[in-house]
Amino acid sequence: MIQSFIKRLISPKSQELVLRLSILALVYLYAFSIRLFSVLRYESVIHEFDPYFNYRSTIKLVTEGFHEFWNWFDSDSWYPLGRVVGGTVYPGIMITAAAMYKVLTSMSAWVQLRDVCVFTGPFFAGNTALIAYLFGCELKDRGTGLVAAALMAVVPGYISRSVAGSYDNEAVAIFALLATFYLFVRSVRLGTVSSAALAAFAYLYMAASWGAYVFISNLIPLYVLVMIAIRRYHRRLYVAYTTFWAIGGLLAMQVRFIGSNHVTSHELLSFNVVWLGLQAWELLMWLKARTTTAQFARAIGTTIITAVGAVVGGVVLLTLTGKMTPWTGRFWTLLDPTYAKKYIPIIASVSEHQPTTWSTYVFDVHLLVFGAPAGLYFCFKSLRDSQLFLITFALTAIYFSGIMIRLMLVAAPAFVLLGAIAVSTTLYTYTAHLWEVEPVEGDAAASTAAAAAAGPTPVKKSKSKSASKSGGFAPLPYRRETAILVCALVMSGLVSYSRHCNWVTSEAYSSPSIVLISGWGPYRMVLDDFREAYYWLRHNTAPDARIMSWWDYGYQITSMANRTVIVDNNTWNNTHIATVGRAMSSNESAAYEIMRQLDVDYVLVIFGGLSGYSSDDINKFLWMVRIGGGVYKDHVQEKDFISESGEYTIAEGATPTMLDSLMYKASFYDFGNVMTEQGKPTGWDRVRQKEIARKHYELDHIQEAFTSEHWIVRIFSVKDLANRAER
Repeated sequence: MIQSFIKRLISPKSQELVLRLSILALVYLYAFSIRLFSVLRYESVIHEFDPYFNYRSTIKLVTEGFHEFWNWFDSDSWYPLGRVVGGTVYPGIMITAAAMYKVLTSMSAWVQLRDVCVFTGPFFAGNTALIAYLFGCELKDRGTGLVAAALMAVVPGYISRSVAGSYDNEAVAIFALLATFYLFVRSVRLGTVSSAALAAFAYLYMAASWGAYVFISNLIPLYVLVMIAIRRYHRRLYVAYTTFWAIGGLLAMQVRFIGSNHVTSHELLSFNVVWLGLQAWELLMWLKARTTTAQFARAIGTTIITAVGAVVGGVVLLTLTGKMTPWTGRFWTLLDPTYAKKYIPIIASVSEHQPTTWSTYVFDVHLLVFGAPAGLYFCFKSLRDSQLFLITFALTAIYFSGIMIRLMLVAAPAFVLLGAIAVSTTLYTYTAHLWEVEPVEGDAAASTAAAAAAGPTPVKKSKSKSASKSGGFAPLPYRRETAILVCALVMSGLVSYSRHCNWVTSEAYSSPSIVLISGWGPYRMVLDDFREAYYWLRHNTAPDARIMSWWDYGYQITSMANRTVIVDNNTWNNTHIATVGRAMSSNESAAYEIMRQLDVDYVLVIFGGLSGYSSDDINKFLWMVRIGGGVYKDHVQEKDFISESGEYTIAEGATPTMLDSLMYKASFYDFGNVMTEQGKPTGWDRVRQKEIARKHYELDHIQEAFTSEHWIVRIFSVKDLANRAER
């Protein structure tokens, strides 16, 4: 028995299993560790803006329980409106982190909730690599799965939202998206209700984590239509889709932010209509088996007309009565890239909603830009059901990623899977030639003579094995040398891909926006102005103080300063944001009236003129004008801020409206007395590279309360009227 066990242990199959599991373990470790640059360089800190709301919500969930979180009315945001958090949030990442924290503490692990949130992204990056392995195995074979896992572990397009500290929805949502696709493709192959139910539960996790669940809800029906169009529809597809629709839809409706919209929203119309179409088709097939040809011909016409009429009439009726939720601005932007700029400037103002440049593709997927077309070719060549799904997924995701840079997150897995198929197929094809033994010249002559002595050989119609491997063409000369060259090129490309991913992660995606870096090399300096300002607000203002800032900083102020904000990053109320934009772009007296109506105590602006920080409010000011003018057309007009030369400037030639605006006065107050660079005049703006037009002025209705060390955050208190009670 021992000998049998040892024999099985050292068998080639067992060795292959151990090697495969070892590779997957190393890939998982690599996916986790490459995302830790920010923690090693700075500290365990939350990044960006949205993650601070997620962190604050997770604290609420852990400390007060799920019921309180689910019914939480947040009075510290969107003053005086407030926000019903439970009905306006995707709770997937909060529930995930809270569950991980509870499990760790139940095992007596000493861990802080903040650290669990910081490391959620790297942890799920490893999980996503494992799902990519399973998906690659489903698409082709285990070799493709291993390549897909390795590529997915370090692809920059996904690293951008999964580094340590990037506690945002996408960190877990990409895992849920790939898991849903993999399980659905598997259910199409198996055709069982249980496998489709697993895909539905993965869809629930995606729906609870990110609004891009709508992409899944439209892509899978599109895949079904493609299968029907090329006549590959089968009963297994019907079982998979019907089960997925029924269970997945019911589960997704349990998320309060989605609710009945899963049935009544225009954005999920295809998801429901395709299901109805499949039921009508199966009904027709049932009738065909039980009726004569003439009866079936009459029935099919009646059924089609009735079904189409019922669907169109129902959609029109529900839309006219307001029962169906219309398409959102982001959805229209994906269909018309100019839509947001024309009609919804608040969407166009977000940098991640801008169109994607070619350089971004090379930056975020590198070698896979060239591997994806080769992967598409190999998929079309064999065209299994799973590969047809990948083709549909890839072409759709790549198209949408070109419209909105944020959707590079969705396109990155498609690039990875296509690249994995291209790499694995190429290596498999050419490594086979490395072990071939080519006959020497003497052996070739001997074999030729023997063949001549044996007489004519009957011609066979079947192609040789080597020719079939070459796609039907005659074998190329110097096959072994060609194979060595091709394999060397592929391996050098993979090494270059790995080095690029390491560099991008280290330099571009591991710098938390809450902590800034100035300079380079040994001259680097940490600028901690944000946390310095939020700390000042937390300890030097009244607990019920209300802060007015642009919406970008609302989540950070509420979470770190624990103060009430007028607007924040949820951006659900365009009119409220436009009111803040109007206040920032109005003169001081008009802005003061608006601030009094909103009970504002402090105004916070971000200014980069001294430090060179380019993402300051002056650079964002034009969007404040546009958003404010979109609602208050009689009070704010963009042309009033454009100089005679057609320039948006704060230097000589700036318009009086610009120079009198609250934003200009708050940003450049007392800046005219500061020399920022040697050889430049005082008031030299290092971001705009210009001397400001108005240097010396007094403030009438606000007064400086705090300016951070490098002038990045400036806070002004709003003066009270003489008869207004002190706060």
